[in-house]
Amino acid sequence: MTTAPAPLHLVLGEEELLIERAVRASLDAARAVDSTAEMTRNRVSELTPPVLAELVSPSLFSEGRVIVLDSAQDISQELADAVMAYLKAPADGIVLVVVHNGGGRSKAAKALPAALKKAGAEITECPKLTKPAERESFVRNEVRRVGGKIDAAGVMALMDTVGSDLRELSSAATQLVADTGGVVDEQAVRRYHTGRADVTGFAVAEKAVGGDRAAALESLRWAMQLGVPHVLVADALADAVRTIARVSAAGRGNPNQMAGELGMPPWKIRKAQGQSRGWGQDGLATAMRVVARLNAEVKGVAADADYALERAVVEVVAAKGER
Repeated sequence: MTTAPAPLHLVLGEEELLIERAVRASLDAARAVDSTAEMTRNRVSELTPPVLAELVSPSLFSEGRVIVLDSAQDISQELADAVMAYLKAPADGIVLVVVHNGGGRSKAAKALPAALKKAGAEITECPKLTKPAERESFVRNEVRRVGGKIDAAGVMALMDTVGSDLRELSSAATQLVADTGGVVDEQAVRRYHTGRADVTGFAVAEKAVGGDRAAALESLRWAMQLGVPHVLVADALADAVRTIARVSAAGRGNPNQMAGELGMPPWKIRKAQGQSRGWGQDGLATAMRVVARLNAEVKGVAADADYALERAVVEVVAAKGER
């Protein structure tokens, strides 16, 4: 026999994807007991105590309902009192889900999470995932959730190519597991994202600043065959060189602490710290001149932009050896 869901859920935090999943889980739990259960969502700023009373009042046929109170950090004292009064005698078949970001301007809004916890709420924490390690864990869990496995290099490659948006990371992880049969590594990530212009430019830049001449030229030729705009490849190369130069100049340090000073995410600093090995100041100065020249060339100065890109890639690779 399926157990009836808890009558009160507190979804606490600001990470939208996790919030939506928590709300959906409440509805799924209600429908496991009553397949006809419906969900109603309301922002607390648009509710009054009488409307709330109507929403949570028992129905004649006792059908299941999930009532979601969104943005509860904006709740008024009057509505907060109405919520707490209802919870003293909750109606059968109704699941009340309160979504709260943990803050609040009013005393009632700030006090609500603690009051709901005291009332026995089932709590789902949905904090913003701001640290690289948290997003790495999220990616691993997303892959595992759909039945796949991913190694550390695959996690880093996925974050490098997709970025920090959880919805995009989740979508990419799910697609990769489907495309690879379940085992995701760095090669699979690169292969899956080859058709994306920004990622293709990134791949060229990564190989070039890494000193891998053959791989950089191969990536460049593939980008040209795909019709990737020259400007995007040039921008990716310039960004890679400038990032390494800035991170090198800042010295070794904790990426999380350096993020604010450098104005870039910690994962990008950590990656640049690894890429900076083997680069000297003279080489970086040369590479900076190369990408500055390339910027002008791909915007119309050069007669042959393909050749200009190839020459720049070769020169950046060579510059890594300068001291």
